[in-house]
Amino acid sequence: MLTPSFAWVSLVMSRRLASFVLAVAMTAGACAPRYAPSDYALSQPTGPYRLASGDRLRVIVFGQDNLSNIYTVDGSGRISMPLIDAVDAQGRTTQQLEAAIAAKLRAGFLREPKVSVEVDTYRPFFVLGEVTSSGQFPFVPGMTVQTAVAIAGGFTPRGQRSSAEVTRLIEGQLVTASVPITYPVQPGDTIVIKERWF
Repeated sequence: MLTPSFAWVSLVMSRRLASFVLAVAMTAGACAPRYAPSDYALSQPTGPYRLASGDRLRVIVFGQDNLSNIYTVDGSGRISMPLIDAVDAQGRTTQQLEAAIAAKLRAGFLREPKVSVEVDTYRPFFVLGEVTSSGQFPFVPGMTVQTAVAIAGGFTPRGQRSSAEVTRLIEGQLVTASVPITYPVQPGDTIVIKERWF
């Protein structure tokens, strides 16, 4: 039977140990990547496509051949055009970018500019892990994880063939989730094919 003083010391020590374990767990949780709360809970974008770094855009200013060209959205989320210099494209739709370019041209360069913007090439997606040729690849609308793996040369013999991990930028934060092989891919996604256990 424990003496009262020894029992009290044991109680204090167990509380300290519990506090230490809780602190370590909270620290580890703060450093971990954010995972979606359930399988394939990544949000699918709704509404018009939003532009981001890496997209190549065909900009046409009617009647102005020297302004019409293909422009790439740079790392700061902008495109640079003659006369008006940098225009913010990050997070905008093509229609919103058309309006922004027209407004800058109207402010001292053209009376009634007519501007058209369309995506020439989407920003690439990335495939890593148990595939034949990992790397970055051009995005094609309507892709799934399965077609992305096919573009990367297919699975290695050890590749997990039923699911993958997809990391996507959602509202400015990277989110990772386990998704089925038929899940739709978006421009800029990073797909990781895990090793399967036989």
